[in-house]
Amino acid sequence: MTSPISVQLYTVRDAIAADLPGTLQRLADIGYTQVEPWGFVERVEEYAEALPAAGLTAPSAHAKLVGQDLEPIFAAAVRLGVGTVIDPHIDETRWVTREDVEAIAAEFVAISDAAAAHGLSVGYHNHEFELESVIDGTPALEIFAAALPAGVVLEIDTYWVEVGGVDAAELLARLGDQVQFLHVKDGPKSKDDSEQVAVGKGVMPVRDILRAAPQALAVVELDDTRGDVFTALTDSYEFLQGVRA
Repeated sequence: MTSPISVQLYTVRDAIAADLPGTLQRLADIGYTQVEPWGFVERVEEYAEALPAAGLTAPSAHAKLVGQDLEPIFAAAVRLGVGTVIDPHIDETRWVTREDVEAIAAEFVAISDAAAAHGLSVGYHNHEFELESVIDGTPALEIFAAALPAGVVLEIDTYWVEVGGVDAAELLARLGDQVQFLHVKDGPKSKDDSEQVAVGKGVMPVRDILRAAPQALAVVELDDTRGDVFTALTDSYEFLQGVRA
């Protein structure tokens, strides 16, 4: 790892709902210098003030893109200095046939063009079902990746890849430079979000994953956890710093 470590703010959604500036400062105090906002359009001015106050930048952010009014999303992203807006979820019913998957990729042509007009790029973030759906012997996510227009990137959630039955490091090697962001999380590789733990404390092959995609920004995320989330984020940061050293 040679790049900074980011953190997906969905991880601390409850804390942000209560105190956005204080939460960002707590993340900065741990050592994070980058974050990945979620639900930022509605609170863009708060983020615009709180991010620099905490010394944080947001190179990427999550927002639903497919089927949405894009202009407010892209305007908010520009306001926050975001470079890449990532669609975090497309319904699993659309990942069953090759035609459906290629149709999703085709929608990203217009989305990417609209983003480029704002100086932005766009991407997609997977869950497990895009790997569990296998079409003619190939996971749907890889069919999607092959059909994407140039310039649309992938944020590979490595945990959900492995939950979906695919080796994350091997997938990253196949996808290459299309992958510009990684969601790095850990746990027992189950679909129970609450079983997720600090990076380095579960069974995920984190070192292999990071070696397989050195070009990608590592973004720590816990969808949920049974422990204290800030402790988990601290432990994750320290583990990843150790891997990078």
